[in-house]
Amino acid sequence: MGLFAYRLMGAAMLDGGMYEGIEADSRTTMQALAAVVLASIAAGLGGGEWLGPRWMSIAVGAALAVITWSAWAMLVFQIGTRVMPEPQTRADWGQLLRTTGFAAAPGLILVLGIMDTGRAAIFTVAGVWMFVAMVFAVKHALDFRSGLRALAVCGVAAGLTLLLAFGASAVMAPGLH
Repeated sequence: MGLFAYRLMGAAMLDGGMYEGIEADSRTTMQALAAVVLASIAAGLGGGEWLGPRWMSIAVGAALAVITWSAWAMLVFQIGTRVMPEPQTRADWGQLLRTTGFAAAPGLILVLGIMDTGRAAIFTVAGVWMFVAMVFAVKHALDFRSGLRALAVCGVAAGLTLLLAFGASAVMAPGLH
């Protein structure tokens, strides 16, 4: 657990060496999944009862987080390696999963939302921090020299992921809209 916590902290602090190590170590894939699930549990706990009973928020949040993470990472992989690569870009699906999974580490602060005061601010800060970590992770995983390219890849992939999520929710729960 000590090394996992160390990796979470390094990822949250945008430590480039940490992201390079995570990218290279295929044994960290399950830890990346755990980071995503832990961040979603923190969101479920911190979000109160936004989605209904707390246990439902946690379960739904964890499932949605894993699905969204996988979709976003796949879109980042496709866009970053096929549409907008740099000449030195070399990456595989596992490298993207590992680095982007650990980019969820700042989401652990979402548990602080259990305090009603400042919940919106906490969720805003965590969301921005996680997006910045995602850009940083993608820059390292795809060996981009330009942070702006990583930002563009993440932005396009995020937009497509949101469209897919809204489309899926409209199909799966049409009475909620």
